[in-house]
Amino acid sequence: MQRTVLLAKIHNCTLTGANINYVGSISIDEMLLEKAGILPYEQVQVVNIANGERFITYAITAPAHSGMIELNGAAARLGIVGDRLIIMAYGQFSSEELKNYSPTVVIVDEKNRLLEVRHYDDLLSKV
Repeated sequence: MQRTVLLAKIHNCTLTGANINYVGSISIDEMLLEKAGILPYEQVQVVNIANGERFITYAITAPAHSGMIELNGAAARLGIVGDRLIIMAYGQFSSEELKNYSPTVVIVDEKNRLLEVRHYDDLLSKV
């Protein structure tokens, strides 16, 4: 049996743009994608902390170290610049794979600069 489990998330990032005329997706600083282990064109769930919107789209790369997080296409109507977002990717895992598994958490500052890369087990042990 396969289970769908959180693979990675970029936590509390700041929306830097919204482009309604783009074909679709969410543009994310390439370095943040790499640190999270999220691939270009991978499905992601986006949660807007400011307004409670939750939606699914796919990730595309923005220039590395640019701090860009931009909603594109129809998703651009679901947030405004300055909103805080959580971007999550999920994976399919077997029970065996899950025995030693912990999701990756990328933590950024208000300008989407990398603060640290953690794993959920580390974070939860400090609660």
